[in-house]
Amino acid sequence: MKNFLTWLDKRWHLFLIGGCIGLQALVFLIYREDSYLTVQDNLDLFIAHFRVMSENDGWFSHGKIMPMLGGISRDCLSSEWNVYNILFAFLPVFPAYMIGYFLKILIGMGSFVLLVKDIWPQKFARYRQIAWAAGLCYGMLPLFPAYGLAFASIPLAVFLCRRIYFRKGRFWYAALFLYPLLSYFSYFGFFLLAYLACAVVILSIRDRKFCGRLAAALILLAAGYVCFEYRLFGQMLFSDVETIRASMVDTDLNAAGILGQIWEAFVRPVFHASSDHALFVLPVCLLFLLARMAQLMRRGEGKKFWSEGVLWVLLFILFNCIVNGLYYWGGFRRLFETLIPQLKGFQFNRTTFFNPFLWYGAFFLVLKALYDSGKLSWKRGANLAACIAAAVILLTPAVYNEFYWTVYHQAYRAVKHTQVNLLNFREYFSEDLMESIKADIGYDGEYSAGYGLNPAVLEYSGIATLDGYLGFYPQSYKEEFTKLIRPAYDRVEEWRTYYGEWGARAYLYAGSGESIYNPYRSQPLSDDRLYIDGDQFRKMGGRYLFSRYELDADNMEDLGFSLRGVYSREDSPYTIYLYETGG
Repeated sequence: MKNFLTWLDKRWHLFLIGGCIGLQALVFLIYREDSYLTVQDNLDLFIAHFRVMSENDGWFSHGKIMPMLGGISRDCLSSEWNVYNILFAFLPVFPAYMIGYFLKILIGMGSFVLLVKDIWPQKFARYRQIAWAAGLCYGMLPLFPAYGLAFASIPLAVFLCRRIYFRKGRFWYAALFLYPLLSYFSYFGFFLLAYLACAVVILSIRDRKFCGRLAAALILLAAGYVCFEYRLFGQMLFSDVETIRASMVDTDLNAAGILGQIWEAFVRPVFHASSDHALFVLPVCLLFLLARMAQLMRRGEGKKFWSEGVLWVLLFILFNCIVNGLYYWGGFRRLFETLIPQLKGFQFNRTTFFNPFLWYGAFFLVLKALYDSGKLSWKRGANLAACIAAAVILLTPAVYNEFYWTVYHQAYRAVKHTQVNLLNFREYFSEDLMESIKADIGYDGEYSAGYGLNPAVLEYSGIATLDGYLGFYPQSYKEEFTKLIRPAYDRVEEWRTYYGEWGARAYLYAGSGESIYNPYRSQPLSDDRLYIDGDQFRKMGGRYLFSRYELDADNMEDLGFSLRGVYSREDSPYTIYLYETGG
C-alpha cells in the first residue's frame, strides 16, 4: 500500500487530467449534436455569424454585404485572423466548436504550466503536478466560448512578456506580435496593453532605467492587434458611419450600488468569465492568508505578510473589481469617453475578465506553499484540494458549463423518459426543417424575419434576415428597425428600454410583453396578434415571416401577410407558420 501511494504521489495529476478531459470527450462523442450547448451570446450570436460568413464566402472577402440585419458590411463581423474563428472558416460548425472547446482546455493548461516553469525554473520539478492540476482547472473554466482561447491564453501573454523582459531571445518579440491570433482587442487587448504600459513605468522606476524591452513589446503587441483585427480598427478609427454604440445607454449607480458591484465581482462569478471560485477556491485562499498572518504574527514577523504572493494576487483581483464598479459611476465613465472618444460605449469594466486566471494563480500559490512545507500530509492535502477544485468546476451549473448541462439534461431524459424544455444543438437550429421549407417555397435569398424564433436559426440555414443580433451595426439601421417594431415598441415599456437603450438584439418583440426567444421547447404567448408595421417590413425588403405561433388571421391580413404553409418534423421542436407578404 505504501508503494502504491508513493507511485500515486508522482502520477496523480495524470489521472486527474486524463479523467477530466476524457470524461468530457466521452460525453460529447456520445451525444454529439444532441449536446446542450449554450444559446445565449453563443449559438444565437457568433455561431450564426460564422455560418453566414462560411455560406456567403465572407471570411476573407472585402466590401461584401452579409445577408443579416438587412444586409451588413463584412467588416462589422469577427476577424478572420483569429485561431478560434479559423476553425469555423474551414470546418463544419459542430466539429469546429468541439475542437475549440478542447483547445481552450489545452491552451489554458499548457500556458499556465509554461508560466510556472518560467517563474520557478529550478524548482519546477517539485511543483510539476500542482502546476498541471491548477492549469487544468483554469483551462476547464466555463468561460465565454467565442473568446475561450483568449481567456485561456492570458498566462501565455504574461510568459511572453517575461521572456522579453529577461532577454531570452528575439524570437519572443515575434511570438508576442503573433499573440493576438489567440486574443481579442475589445475584451483583452486594450487591458493587456494598459497593464503592460504600467509595467514599463513601474519597472523603469524600480530598475532606475527605462525599460526599453517591454516598451518595444508594448509597441509590437499593439501592432499585432491592429494587423489581425484591422477590420475592427478600420471601423473604429476610419469609418464615418455612426453605429449603435453612440445611442447605447449605460446604467448609472449610486455609491451603494457601485460598492455592491465591486463586492459581487469579487465574490461571485462574472457573466462570460465564470471562475467558479466562490465555493472552494476563494475560501481556501482566504483561510490560507489568515493562517499565514497568524503564523507570522506569532513569530513577530508581521511585516513579512505584505510580501505574501497570494495577498498581492487577491489585491490585483480587488483592483479589477473596483474598476468594474467605477464603470457604473456615470461621471467617471463619461470622463473616460471624453478623453478617448473612439471608445464611446466601450466596456472598460472587463478588467474582471482577467480575474479567473488570477484566482487560479492565487490557488496555485496556496498549493505551492503546502508543497514547500516539506510535510507529506500537507502535500497530499494540496493534491486533494486540486482534485476538489476540478470537481467543483465540472459540477457547477454555470451558464457556459456545457458538459454539466449535457449530462444533466440527458440524464433527466433517460430517467424521466420525457423531453426537457431546453433545446439541444440539433433541435435549436433544426436545419433539416429549415431546408425543407426552403425547398418547398423555392427560396432564393429573399429577406425574412423570425417571430418567437431567434434570427440565428434562420441565418444558420442560409435565410437572409431583417432581424439579427450584433453589438456593432449602423445607427441608421437601428432607426429603420425601430419603425418596423414601433407598435410593440410603443406598447411595452420594457422594449423601449431594452432595444432603445441597447439595440443589439434587433428582434420582432411580442406586444404582450413576453420574452419569446428563449431556446425552449414550450414557449407560450398570450396574444396572437403581431405588432409590427407591415408597410415598413416591405419597405425594408422583407418577404417571409417565420413564426412559431399561429397568428390572428385578421391581424395578418391587415398587415398584408398571408399564410404560405405550416411546417413541422418529428426531429424538430418547432412548428413553423410561414407567412408571406407581397411587394
